Amino acid sequence: MIPNITRGSRMAGLMVYLASTETDKTKNAHTEPHLVAGDAAIMAWYDDGVLDRDDAVAIAKHLDRPRKAFGVTIQIKDMVWDAAKRERVHVGYKDASVWHCSLSLRAEEGALTDPQWGDIANDFVDSMGFTEASGKARCRWAAINHGTSENGNHHIHIAVSLVREDGTKASTHGDYQRAQKTCRELEAKYGLEQLSTVHAARGYDRAEKATAARDDREMHRSSLARKVRASAGASASEAEFVRRARDTGLLVRPRYAKNTTDVIVGYSVAERPRPGERPIWFGGGTLASDLKLTALREGWRDSPQLAMEAAAEWNAAARNQRKVSRTGPEKTIPPAEMWVEYTRNATALVKQLRALPHDDHATWAKAAREVSGAFAAWSHRLEPTPGPLAATAAELSRTAQLRTPKAHGKPVPLPSIAGTAMLFMAASGKNKTAAQSALMLQLVNTAFAIHQMHQQSGRTREAQRLRSIVTEQLKPFAAAMPGPVTAGAPEQAAPGQRPVPKSVELGLRGMAPTRPGSAVPTTPTPARTHHHTGHESGPVLDR
Repeated sequence: MIPNITRGSRMAGLMVYLASTETDKTKNAHTEPHLVAGDAAIMAWYDDGVLDRDDAVAIAKHLDRPRKAFGVTIQIKDMVWDAAKRERVHVGYKDASVWHCSLSLRAEEGALTDPQWGDIANDFVDSMGFTEASGKARCRWAAINHGTSENGNHHIHIAVSLVREDGTKASTHGDYQRAQKTCRELEAKYGLEQLSTVHAARGYDRAEKATAARDDREMHRSSLARKVRASAGASASEAEFVRRARDTGLLVRPRYAKNTTDVIVGYSVAERPRPGERPIWFGGGTLASDLKLTALREGWRDSPQLAMEAAAEWNAAARNQRKVSRTGPEKTIPPAEMWVEYTRNATALVKQLRALPHDDHATWAKAAREVSGAFAAWSHRLEPTPGPLAATAAELSRTAQLRTPKAHGKPVPLPSIAGTAMLFMAASGKNKTAAQSALMLQLVNTAFAIHQMHQQSGRTREAQRLRSIVTEQLKPFAAAMPGPVTAGAPEQAAPGQRPVPKSVELGLRGMAPTRPGSAVPTTPTPARTHHHTGHESGPVLDR
């Protein structure tokens, strides 16, 4: 259940909007808006009939009466974005006596009944301190069922007057955090799908989705995040990251510390616009919490010399000039032995992840970030339009994004697969190789270990979603992978269908349920890698 809080000054305007069944291009259509809960007087006057404008005005007058009777004004700071200073600045104060929160379910959860929403609304306002349960005079409030949004989310709206019956002001200090905590408690109480308190991925609003659908292209943020994640994972230094990001077609610009032109504290990226269009810029932190520059720097080498090289590349990118270095690591082809090395690292990583405590969130996030970057880089190399590799990268990236990274300490040392993204970015052509099959198996096994971690932690939704993407979307891609060259009978497949290589099939099987309808996965068969001295050019997996 997702809370969304706003503050305002006009109760009548809010209630008329909540009761309206008219819509325009910027609003969801409201079908049969009706009360499901409220203070005692509200519920004594109104039943569950559909509200009209007159009802909305009458309810607003009732909710607003204590504020007007006591002549109380509640003000909060008015903050606006200053483009020149690149920060929010205080420009005055604004009235904010109206507290409004929507409570939404995910589309997959379906709908709740009015009595269920009523119980949830009553518990919610109790927990937020707006009723007599707080030991103070009550606030007047009403909860309206808005039905299902265009995105398929069943939801209600709660409107509260922040002036209590005795004229005192209700405190909203920490209301965002308290609302999140309350929703997690109500999810458990009412058997709703429990959202993660550990991970928090960025969502996409309706306007972004509508623009992408209209232009028949991928959403900007989704495409940008994948390219940034691939470039960051493939890079050993910040300067290399800037060059790789530009190589993917991104426009890149730095954000400087105040009064400097060489101290970079953040960045923005944009897709190269079509003729006649302007670029749409997104900061790294708006793409994903783990794509902030401070977070990315944790995975790169650093020194005064490297910092100077990075500043030079950022400045060149800001001016749309040629890259400073044209002989960086991104221009070299890694030797074949590196595929064996990273396959071994990935194998060792999987083994250690299976023994890692499921509540070591920092370490799990780091592992998820690296394997997500590998799939993102492979997607960039092979998929002209987003496909199964992109979907797998996006799903794994959710585990890489922690709500409060500082609260989880530092990750423990584990075998690193960060360079895997570099291998995929440097792979020549679109051909798939046996070396890629071997490495893919271990990436799938890493994804399975992350899936198990979510399941053991009780995060069923995350576990099911990851399993679904890997088994349903990635498996057809695996069917096109070449099998390792080994002696033995050829793998069997249905007529007209290519077989899934045995090595990859084992990993995919590990993500599948033990029987139809079962949520318990089987244990995947560990992979072993070894060298051959014959004509093979890459690592070969034992069958």
